[in-house]
Parts: sequence; structure tokens; C-alpha cells
Amino acid sequence: MNLRVLTPSRKAPQAGDVFAFQLPDLTYRFGRVIRTDATWTLAQGADGAVLIYIYRTQSREMAVPDRDELRRDHLLVPPMMTNRLPWSRGYFQTVGNVPLDEHDLLPRHCFLSAARGRYFDDYGQPLAGPIEPVGDYGLHSFRTIDAAVSDALLIPRTPN
Repeated sequence: MNLRVLTPSRKAPQAGDVFAFQLPDLTYRFGRVIRTDATWTLAQGADGAVLIYIYRTQSREMAVPDRDELRRDHLLVPPMMTNRLPWSRGYFQTVGNVPLDEHDLLPRHCFLSAARGRYFDDYGQPLAGPIEPVGDYGLHSFRTIDAAVSDALLIPRTPN
């Protein structure tokens, strides 16, 4: 994978947590936990996903970026829903917590369910149509996050 292993953590992500991940060029990129109770499928009991933003910001230092770098207009990829594995496996390392405010968040989250050909928000509610940026309606693994980040940065994907 292009994401490097940092320090594994068993601590549950919290809304506002800023996390770092490292790429092959040894720069750090950053993301933020938006919610920890997102709904990632219409199946019963499918809430509890971690909704994250991943930003374009990069640094040679693993420190919380300036708040201006954590704006909704600095997203590298559309919002994603994942579980705790990126943290427990050490691909994401929490570096601090910056409480969320309304200016940090997209007005509405939108995800496309390819299987259903419909759009849903992060609460599992149907949407009439796309609202940019459109993410995938489902649970991302650290591998699919790696692929999305690699594609956005034009870094060749590593073979499985």
C-alpha cells in the first residue's frame, strides 16, 4: 500500500479528531473525523461508521495543520465512511482534536449507491439527486482509502 504504517491505536476516533497519514514521499497528509455514527448501508444496524474528510494539505511534520487548511473547500477526495481499522492498523494516527463548526462541514453529504443507482446522505436518507462532492455509499477499507488517495494524487497504486 502507499499508506505507511505509523502507530496503531485502539482509541476510538471522535468527531473533530485530526489524523495524519504518510505517503511514500514521506510527506504527511491529513484528515478529520466528522461523525462516528454515520449510516453506510440501508441494512438494519449499519450506523456507526466513521465519516471522514481527507484534505489536500501536506506537510513534512506530523502536527495539526492550521484551521484554514481544514476547510471543506480543501478536500482531496469526497467524504468517505470507514471503520476503526485505519487507526487500529496504524495507517491513521490522531494528532489532535479541533472542534467542528458549521463552516468546517459540507452543507449536505451525498453518497451514490452504485447497486441501487440512488443517492443517500450520511443518515441513510434518500436524496433526489447528486450534491457535489459525491462519495461512495458504503464502508471504505484502508485499502480503498489508499486507492482513492493514490488516484487523487496521481500516485501509482500498489499491487494487492
